[in-house]
Amino acid sequence: GFVVGCFRYGGEEEKQGEEEEDAEAKARARVLLERLRQQAKARQLKKQQEAQPEGGEGGLSGGADPGLSPGGGKRKRKGESEELSPGSGKRKRKGESEEQSCAQGQKKLKKKRQPRSSSEERADAEEAADGSQSTKEELSLAALEEEANPPPSSLVVLGDYDRKPVQPFLPQWLAQPKLVQKRIKDNLVPIGDVPGIHPRLLKKLQMNGIESFFPVQAEVIPAILQSASNGYLVGQGGYRPKDICVSAPTGSGKTLSFVIPIVQVLLDRVVCHVRALVVLPTKELAQQVSKVFNIYTDGTGLKVVLITGQKSFAKEQEMLVQKKVTGYCSLADIIVATPGRLTDHISQTAGFSLTQLRFLIVDEADRMIDDMHQNCLNQIVKAAFQVENDSGSNMLFQRTKPGPITAASSCYPQIPLQKLLFSATLTQDPEKLQQLDLFQPRLFTSVYSEKKTFGVGTETEQDTKKYTLPEGLSQCYVPCDLNSKPLLLLYFMLKMKFTRVLCFTNSREASHRLFLLVQAFGGVAVAEFSSRLPPNERQRTMKEFEQGKIQLLISTDATARGIDVKGVNYVINYDAPQFIRTYIHRVGRTARAGKVGVAFSLVLRIQERRFLRMLKDAGIRDIKKHPVKGNSLKPLVQKYEEALCKLEKTVKVIEMRKKKKIELRLAACVGASL
Repeated sequence: GFVVGCFRYGGEEEKQGEEEEDAEAKARARVLLERLRQQAKARQLKKQQEAQPEGGEGGLSGGADPGLSPGGGKRKRKGESEELSPGSGKRKRKGESEEQSCAQGQKKLKKKRQPRSSSEERADAEEAADGSQSTKEELSLAALEEEANPPPSSLVVLGDYDRKPVQPFLPQWLAQPKLVQKRIKDNLVPIGDVPGIHPRLLKKLQMNGIESFFPVQAEVIPAILQSASNGYLVGQGGYRPKDICVSAPTGSGKTLSFVIPIVQVLLDRVVCHVRALVVLPTKELAQQVSKVFNIYTDGTGLKVVLITGQKSFAKEQEMLVQKKVTGYCSLADIIVATPGRLTDHISQTAGFSLTQLRFLIVDEADRMIDDMHQNCLNQIVKAAFQVENDSGSNMLFQRTKPGPITAASSCYPQIPLQKLLFSATLTQDPEKLQQLDLFQPRLFTSVYSEKKTFGVGTETEQDTKKYTLPEGLSQCYVPCDLNSKPLLLLYFMLKMKFTRVLCFTNSREASHRLFLLVQAFGGVAVAEFSSRLPPNERQRTMKEFEQGKIQLLISTDATARGIDVKGVNYVINYDAPQFIRTYIHRVGRTARAGKVGVAFSLVLRIQERRFLRMLKDAGIRDIKKHPVKGNSLKPLVQKYEEALCKLEKTVKVIEMRKKKKIELRLAACVGASL
């Protein structure tokens, strides 16, 4: 019994302690809630007094008591004021202020800390139980009031609470680039006014009908020549040239801006080594750049080699290196290559060396980064800094990886590796550009906002554009449904008399079927251009299109990247592009070099909103809606249906041929296994 009594006595003590703690917490909550209410009323009164016009008469709106002063809860009027105290049904008598209620709360806390009888505890417990529900409701109300009207702070806040868009941090070379004029015709620079160009190259330019440089060329050519003012060696004191990035619209002359300075720097070379390497994403673009290099190296002794896989691997090896008694020697000063074939030669061709490489040019750099060619660039850099095993004079100019300049690192000559990046849609994502390991890069760009004046003394700045388009380009889009797209293309060719049209689809299968349909319809000189055709046939097709023998060239995005297709008057996006960079490169096939061109996009109505938002996000807002009425297409419907029947038969024949080829291959495989 004694043990049970002890347990009972101990349990009662614990229960009393918990009840005291609950009562103290509730009392503190009451005091805090009263204070919050008084502050909220004071702020409300202050706002109403500020909103009321000076000298106005009448009471305050919203039922507020005008007797409250902004500083507290005292009444200005005589007479009683009754307010409900939090958590109880009692009323405060006249004259009680916030300080008095706080003092009462503190007295209650002191009383609760003193020993109390069980009857008092039971009474307090009953009172707490009665007011617990109302206390919770008032606390939640106070929390909402506090959130809506935060209490004044003793700290001084400079500024306001308006949320401003966070500007992403950009490196200085991206945030403050060298701006290049957008308008080509208005900013032509005579070739004689650009300093530092060799007289021999000036004659070559004049022989090719070039009397003036475009703005990009006038800015970039002197920059590259200045970076190579000490030849192709590191200058005194360990000077290392800065890498250069160029972002300019299609057709603005980016190719010539690196061809001229590279040829000039290598004019005085004595021993043949690979000094310049140009990496391009497609074979056609590589062929185009190789032709430009051959024009300006003609008669100089410099050797240009094209590596795209169009010739056998052994044939390309014979063009690159030659084995002599003393070892391997290079047969190329400048190499123009595609990524896949280049990596094969780096890993498999004996004697192929990039240790003397001075210029690494990456054209269409954004595609090289995005299309998983980053490994190719890493292999190029690794091969450039590879230590040669053979002894000879080359060891004198052995390249070391970039690092701190010391007396030891600058005591012997070195050949620096300078990277030159070019693209019409060069990314400005620092993380992606960081993958290229650029050294103190300089950015030349024509992507910037322009200030326009409206009236006297007023200037408005346009939104900063992510990409720029040729100046002479007009853009239109045609809302349509899926069945009317072929009819619209035929309408443009036959009724609107479009000539020299480059039409883009999203796949080579779609390109082939559209070609067969237009061919079956008749009346249009049409050809297709895609990777399903051999290189020789693609070259022949391109020549016929440039000569005007072909009026409609249906192509995949194989011709969208950098290829200079001469004489394109119209670009038609038969399939709306899914990405803005695809759109930029497609429509950039026309209006090149300051000329005029028109781009039409056939957009399904379900795609229209997304298509326009994509252009708007890129800063392109001058595209016009060009609807075509259904009555204009009716004369073409009957002949179009006949062409569809022909197409169906043709497709069946093609499928039968494919099946026969597959069966023959299977039979050959079975026969070989037997």
